[in-house]
Amino acid sequence: MPARLVDRNPVVPSDQLIAQMVPPAMFDDVSFSSYIPDPNEPSQAEAVKKAEEFSQKVAKIRGKGGKRGLFGKKAPATGLGLYLDGGFGVGKTHLLASIFHSVPEPKAFGTFVELTHVVGALGFNKALDELSNHSVLCIDEFELDDPGDTMLVSRLLSELSARGVSIVATSNTLPGQLGEGRFAAEDFMREIKKLGSIFESIRVDGPDYRHRDLPPAPDPTSEDELVERAGQIDGATLDDFDELLAHLSTLHPSRYGKLLDGVEAVFWKNVHPAADQAVALRLVVLADRLYDASIPVTSSGAKLDEIFTEEMLAGGYRKKYLRATSRLLALSRFAAVG
Repeated sequence: MPARLVDRNPVVPSDQLIAQMVPPAMFDDVSFSSYIPDPNEPSQAEAVKKAEEFSQKVAKIRGKGGKRGLFGKKAPATGLGLYLDGGFGVGKTHLLASIFHSVPEPKAFGTFVELTHVVGALGFNKALDELSNHSVLCIDEFELDDPGDTMLVSRLLSELSARGVSIVATSNTLPGQLGEGRFAAEDFMREIKKLGSIFESIRVDGPDYRHRDLPPAPDPTSEDELVERAGQIDGATLDDFDELLAHLSTLHPSRYGKLLDGVEAVFWKNVHPAADQAVALRLVVLADRLYDASIPVTSSGAKLDEIFTEEMLAGGYRKKYLRATSRLLALSRFAAVG
């Protein structure tokens, strides 16, 4: 009988939170040379060049160790900032991981959501202290979902940059447009503008490589076939979709990655559209962690591209939902091939 995710209650010790901020395993061996630019998208080759130059500059800054200040003490050089903007599946994370691999230790890599979770778990001052000696902080899927997160991250990045930490981020939205369509409070918009001034923006255009020349999403399997296939795979988990959604609500999202430790494939019964935004956003985080771990997804019920409703896709979290759908479809095709 397959195990169930709902029976797992993982715990991540706070002292491991920053230590585990590294690229997903699928990006362990990537490099600038292994990124193959689309010849029809010149911005991709330019992005590779800019990313490689950024890495070289970071290494140079670390080598110099800062300028002499008052009383002969070395003041850290202000950190650099690079912002890779583009659509889904154009290789931004590949470039981000390549930067991570090519700069000196210590360094950190995580999604925007993971970063906010780390700061929340450690406290602002401790997170700042532990990150302030890093050569670079790489932030994937940079998104600002509420004013609190915006001001928190704005302050963190500003202080890290002043201490010599370089920052590189990927997103599907340009810095000056972050938060657009979500909040319009003056303070919020001011913080967004402040964040935008940290980065040099580089555009990466192109179609989503996850779906180039691929057929539509696989049809859901029957429940009987789902159960049978789950029982044939060591390390597979089989969960009722509603039970899984209820379990996710009991776990902090920073624990979703640990939830999937050792899992080889996930099977979901009775998939249906998410009931509300809170449920949908938890599914976004879970989809990201599944994708990071390259875990195939097989389901019965509704198609995986029907989890997020038209109303949700028309709202302020549209890009989150589209990214999650793109990743779930890639994982479902992976499962179908396997």
